[in-house]
Amino acid sequence: MRGNDAGLTKRQLLPANTTARAPDLRRNATETEKRLLRGLRETFPAAKFRFQVPMGRFFVDFCSHSAKLIIEADGGQHAIDAENDARRTRFLEGEGYRVMRFWNNDVLENLDGVITTIAANLPSPLVGEGGAKRRMRGSDSE
Repeated sequence: MRGNDAGLTKRQLLPANTTARAPDLRRNATETEKRLLRGLRETFPAAKFRFQVPMGRFFVDFCSHSAKLIIEADGGQHAIDAENDARRTRFLEGEGYRVMRFWNNDVLENLDGVITTIAANLPSPLVGEGGAKRRMRGSDSE
């Protein structure tokens, strides 16, 4: 064992196929996932939302570890398997995360509303107060 293996984190104890499955999930993102990821990263850069994050035996759609917030984009299959979603949510909340779920059609038809709802649930330093302002080079016109 290497010296730093003694205190393995939960992430290091993930099931064996996790590292192979995560990139596949990212490569095969749905249109809903792509739009929401773009919206999260553009609107909340300080929150550093990651996509298809392994958490225990589950994968979460979007996770900000710094905000302890998980965002799930749910399709029709989630209406059928609500008990599995409830089990997942209990596990994730037990890990200290807040879980927010949005239907795919809400993301596709009202991304601004979804982003506004998420903003209301981010700790305030992450929604823009006190953070560094980013400027693109050459954008002095504002």
